[in-house]
This record gives sequence, C-alpha cells and structure tokens, in this order.
Amino acid sequence: MVEHLAARVTSALILYSTNVVLSIVTPEAGGTWSRYGRDGFARDPPDSAYASAVNVTTHGIRIRPGSLADAPAILDMLDSAVAWMNGRGNTEQWGTTPYSQKPGGVARVERYTTENAPYIAELDGKPVGALVLDSGPSPQMPIAPVEEPERYVRLLVSDRRYAGLGIGAALLAHAAEETRRAGVELLRVDCWAGGGGELVAFYERNGFNPTDRFLSGDWPGQALARRVG
Repeated sequence: MVEHLAARVTSALILYSTNVVLSIVTPEAGGTWSRYGRDGFARDPPDSAYASAVNVTTHGIRIRPGSLADAPAILDMLDSAVAWMNGRGNTEQWGTTPYSQKPGGVARVERYTTENAPYIAELDGKPVGALVLDSGPSPQMPIAPVEEPERYVRLLVSDRRYAGLGIGAALLAHAAEETRRAGVELLRVDCWAGGGGELVAFYERNGFNPTDRFLSGDWPGQALARRVG
C-alpha cells in the first residue's frame, strides 16, 4: 500500500491513498515542464529554464523534485493528517499516534526522499503536498506483483489547511506524466478501503480502476491501476 502508518501508513502513506531509485527530472537532465488543468491534461510550456524541473498547476501550485531537506515538512503533513483523521473519528486508517513518533516513521520518510522519487507541491514557496514514486509496492504488503514495468505511488499526502485546491489530483497527474516520461505504461497505487470507500472513490475520479482487495492484518486495502501509455 502506499505505506500503512508504520504498517498502517503503508498503503501509499496516503492521506488519499516500496524501493528502487527512480530518475528525478532536473534542468540538467533536460526534464520537461507542463501545466495541468483540472482535467489533468498538459498545457503548453513556457520559455523558462526553471520550468524544466517544475510543474505549475491550477491555483499556482508548483510541483518540484523533492530531497532529504523536505523530510521535516513531509513529517509535519503526515502528523497533521493523523490529527485531522482522528478529529473526524477515523482512528482505523492511520491509528492515533503522530507519524513522526511511530517506530521507524522518521527513517521511513528519509528513505522515501533519498531512495525513491519524491515530489513536493508548493504554494507561494510553502510545501503543501508530497508524492513518492517507486518501481513497485512495499514488499511488506500482500499485493500481487505485475509482469511488466510499473510505477507505484508509495506516498501521497497534502496539507489539510489547503483542502479544495486539487493538490492530490495535481500530484497524481504529475505521477502519470513521470510514468509516461519513463516509458512505462502502468501506474498503480493502493489505499485504505474502509470508511465507506471514499478514498477508493478519490482514486477512481483520478483515472484509476480498482483491481485487487487485500487485508494487511485487519487493515482493509484496495489496489488500483491506471494505464498512462
């Protein structure tokens, strides 16, 4: 899953929703820029060297490659997500302990930012969302492998103070674009399947189709896939 907190944050450590190094697009690497609208389609690129590494979405949200320096901001978003879910009565998805205080939580996020492909969504220079891509699901999760190259969303989280700006959708559109750029056709994710299926519905609205249901202990999960080729 996108990591269940500790184990529970493993399902795409996803507020919505494991370890080969993936390429990160930088100006030096000749990356390309695109602007995403609400429909997720790329728009015309501007003449800017900086733009080759940064995607600019609706509401002025910029998506850039992340690094170890972003780990504290990601941990803050994860801690806030736990508090937000608990405040809504949801203690099953990620438990009640702040992610930064869970055994291995800090080290896991640091690995995400150094061993995988992290991306940060910013608004006015402030991190408001994070995405981590990998080449497959966490080996700790009971998710069937596929017999083709894939990209897998291991982490998707946004700052709830900026809810309604489409941060999660913009990051998923970016994940699809990075998958295409790598010459890969399959993008997968997994998420918590409880709570009436709201999280599964979120991914369906963003182009993913449910595939396999699974249980990690008593934690219900749903794997989803999207063809981007």
